[in-house]
Amino acid sequence: MSKKFDVVALGELLMDMTENGVSPQGNPLFEANPGGAPCNVLAMLRKLGKNTAFIGKVGDDMFGRDLRSVVEAAGIDARALLTDRQVRTTLAFVKTLPGGDRDFSFYRNPGADMTLTEEELPLELIESARIFHFGTLSMTHDAVRDATKKAVSVAKNAGAIISFDPNLRPPLWASFDDAREQIAWGLGRADVVKIADNELEFMTGKTDFDTGAAELLEKFPDIKLLNVTAGPGGSYAYYRGLRVHVPGVKLGGVIETTGAGDTFCACVLNYVLDRDLSELTGDDLTAMLRFANAAAYLVTTKKGAIRSMPERAQVEAVLPTFNK
Repeated sequence: MSKKFDVVALGELLMDMTENGVSPQGNPLFEANPGGAPCNVLAMLRKLGKNTAFIGKVGDDMFGRDLRSVVEAAGIDARALLTDRQVRTTLAFVKTLPGGDRDFSFYRNPGADMTLTEEELPLELIESARIFHFGTLSMTHDAVRDATKKAVSVAKNAGAIISFDPNLRPPLWASFDDAREQIAWGLGRADVVKIADNELEFMTGKTDFDTGAAELLEKFPDIKLLNVTAGPGGSYAYYRGLRVHVPGVKLGGVIETTGAGDTFCACVLNYVLDRDLSELTGDDLTAMLRFANAAAYLVTTKKGAIRSMPERAQVEAVLPTFNK
């Protein structure tokens, strides 16, 4: 089968209710920013000219309708974005902490994204992907977990590169043991992994990135490219014995970090699509990380994610501002 789509992603599409000041009465104001990690990734890939499609569910409500419009406006194929008539769209209230990090409160018990089932999967769409991307918010509950695992199996059997982002959100898990088990399942099927520094420590108990990465690569030998993100500390790539670090962009103006990791992930996948995953060099990895870091930085200077993705020219304009 010909690969019609560069990247197909499955998972959550939700509304990030992001703090945005206070009212004249002193009440907190929240801005409804369309988001959800898998769709954030696809939105950035569209900015880079890649053909993408999303699989997921929203509710039959004002948020679900708005999210569908945003996905379609971003140029993401939404044929497999379903509507649940009974369960509402998931909301994530985002409190911005000093330095731009966030604290999440999810309204998702249940949320429409949790109700996707195996029977609803568009198998031909999945088989038509060069890369299949997923995270763990679609693995927190039984039905959508089964759907996610079936989709990964179908994509892998069809020859797709499997991309995985743990995207750990502790409040959504019944237990840390369950979270570790499902993250380990994803790591065991992935070719390309984007993992944050706190998630690396969560899975290995190691705070040293090199030690933690080595442990993961030994335990999950099918991972071909492992990327570790460290916020202002930049990012690391581990590939066939190579280890590359590129510092983060420190131009100031950071508002909040929602979508930064997803933007980074998208840029990595874009690089993989344009090259041969089996033949990357140290220079390739450096160029990949520099572009991904720059794009991720730009997203942190705005609120939200899907509507905040930068154009390629904006990313390229940042690249000369930090050393290779």
